[in-house]
Amino acid sequence: MGYTFSFEKLNVWIDSKELVKLIYTITKKFPDEEKFGLISQLRRASISVASNIAEGTSRNTNKDKAHFSTIAFSSLMEVLNQIIISKELRFIEESDYKTIRIEIEKISNKLNALKKSQLNG
Repeated sequence: MGYTFSFEKLNVWIDSKELVKLIYTITKKFPDEEKFGLISQLRRASISVASNIAEGTSRNTNKDKAHFSTIAFSSLMEVLNQIIISKELRFIEESDYKTIRIEIEKISNKLNALKKSQLNG
């Protein structure tokens, strides 16, 4: 393995990448008719969290970096919304819902801290 990019060292990126894997695993159990609905939306939104964290690290100004952290946070809230809906539709078990909810809270706290440090840096 070669060079390690700065985003790969961020715990919030590592956590968000793990969330993507969790979302993929859980959405495999969704009904087939949701392939182009909630499954696609959840997967794309979760990937967006990790991708925006990574993209933000490549920006030159702290304001621009913080902007991408904001976008990542927004995508995270999109995942939360879709998970709530999935639970209410009984596509996911209560235990999976709680697991995802805990991960989202952890990532949101880290994203807020990252954004704060970017704006104060």
